[in-house]
Amino acid sequence: MEAKKVPQDQSSTYANNVKAMYATNETGEYSVVTSSGWEAEELVTKQALNEFERQAHAAYELVKKGQKSPLYYHMFAQRMDLMVLAQSVGWFQWRVKRHMIPKVFAKLSANKLHKYSEALGISIEQLSTLPELNLEENNHDQ
Repeated sequence: MEAKKVPQDQSSTYANNVKAMYATNETGEYSVVTSSGWEAEELVTKQALNEFERQAHAAYELVKKGQKSPLYYHMFAQRMDLMVLAQSVGWFQWRVKRHMIPKVFAKLSANKLHKYSEALGISIEQLSTLPELNLEENNHDQ
């Protein structure tokens, strides 16, 4: 892409920031150019965020029903999936998935809970509980 054609659509997902991109200058050489985003990228980003929110709401309901541990909800609430969480804590996916079973999660050591809390960026207390959410109110907004 040519430098003068780099989109500058003031994407709301950039939060008034810019992103560095490579583009060709007048002489055909690559250089770094800033972009404030473009409409298509903003649309896809918002769709991805909506999907994470949908997954977090579905996970929340499963945890409330006692079918999954709070870890399952917090994984989606922090915009992660099983693979990303497993890589973040340095364990196999099957092991992390096992920790999403309420009885197994309840017996996790302080060290394991600490690893999860660091990876998710929340306290151990937050990790062990569900926040109070009014999902009915959120569903009417969509």
